[in-house]
Amino acid sequence: MVGLLLRATAVWLLLVVAASANGALREALLVPRLGHEPAHRISTLMLCAVIALVAWATVRWIGPPSRRAALAVGALWLGLLLAFEFLVGHHLAGRTWADLLGEYDVRRGRLWVLVPILTALAPLWAGRARGVTPP
Repeated sequence: MVGLLLRATAVWLLLVVAASANGALREALLVPRLGHEPAHRISTLMLCAVIALVAWATVRWIGPPSRRAALAVGALWLGLLLAFEFLVGHHLAGRTWADLLGEYDVRRGRLWVLVPILTALAPLWAGRARGVTPP
């Protein structure tokens, strides 16, 4: 199980790099052309696609042998995502807690809540889709 979690953590670090590149792309190309809100929505959907693709591409290497193991990988990814988002966002980027939590307000048209949901479920989905994890 330790090897599985180490491989899952390595893949999560890849996701951090991809998410950072996605954010840079959003700020450099999408925001100036579309404005903040539409750019944020498009960027969120792009990141969801990247998470799904990375999970699909790496699930065999991660190798969750069971539904429980795949859910453990998803829980690990979710915990790391939330810790990174809130600790880095608040302490390093100086964003307020209210601002960070506001990203989850779907009533304001925010789609960010899709990212943690997909992050948590992607290992299970990819494992089942690729025949790695039994149903």
